[in-house]
Amino acid sequence: MLFNPKAVSFLLACSIAGITVAFLYLVEKSFLPLMIVGVLSFSSSFILTYMTFEFLIFREIQKVYASMDKITQRELRRFSHNTNQSNNPIRRINQEIVAYASKKEREINELKKLEAYRKEFIANISHELKTPIFAAQGYILTLLDGAIDDEKVKYKFLKKAGKSLNNLDAVVQDLLTLSQIESGVISMKPEVFDLQSSILDVYEQLDSKAHKKGMKLKIKEINENGVYVDADPTRIMQVMINLVHNAIKYGRVNGWLEVGYKENGDLIDISVEDNGYGISEVDLKRIFERFYRVDKSRSRKQGGTGLGLSIVKHILEGHDTHIKVESEVGKGTKFFFSLKKAD
Repeated sequence: MLFNPKAVSFLLACSIAGITVAFLYLVEKSFLPLMIVGVLSFSSSFILTYMTFEFLIFREIQKVYASMDKITQRELRRFSHNTNQSNNPIRRINQEIVAYASKKEREINELKKLEAYRKEFIANISHELKTPIFAAQGYILTLLDGAIDDEKVKYKFLKKAGKSLNNLDAVVQDLLTLSQIESGVISMKPEVFDLQSSILDVYEQLDSKAHKKGMKLKIKEINENGVYVDADPTRIMQVMINLVHNAIKYGRVNGWLEVGYKENGDLIDISVEDNGYGISEVDLKRIFERFYRVDKSRSRKQGGTGLGLSIVKHILEGHDTHIKVESEVGKGTKFFFSLKKAD
């Protein structure tokens, strides 16, 4: 470091000695006294200033640096090396303190976001679990209060209680699946399979639901030889069921849904598009969060766990790809992602 106590002390001592000799020269022209005064003033000034800077300032600054290193575990020092540092130690320690404070502020803001997300997640999961539990509890308590003697009422209430418990089981199973995928307990098992055939199977499974709404399920272009990808067929089937089922559930009456795919180098690009009500820009940023619902009141009536798109996101990330979405309110929504093309 150019700015050090010896350099500062030397410059100050030279200045003091020079000024002292200059003033003495006005009175005494003899060389020997001038030299003695110059040496004495330089020596005393150098020693005093050096000791002052070294022991009262620079040594304490070094202690501050040592403390900063312990606090930041040298992360901040690596960060600071990428910036234009000053040779002035006071200014430099100020730069590092500002950088450290900025880093901590970002961490605090991130923690606040995570805390808000945690609170919202707990509130959502509490509501999702509470609703079927309270419903089943209500039906069973009604039966215990005497309605069990009425055969018609008994069958009706038991059926509703069973439906509520099935909904509860679906939430728990989806949460378990999501947790296992995130923790790596469930790993993807890729194999070569015909994606087009899987999509047709999904359409066959959901045909009755689409028929009730008058929706048309289409494939953009049928490939007679099939469309083969290298992925986990069970999990990709789960992805397609979630995307198609959502489009049917929240789509327009007499609307349509179309799945398309095309080769893109070593990949197959897949899209799932509908002409439904669309999703606002604000909601688009959050639709892959757990339990997030675009229209909460309408979504509750439609059923579902609110975890489908989150599961889709994690399954595709397990295949080293990402799902993207484009939507325009009133015109429809398009989900698209890519899978590895089979050799």
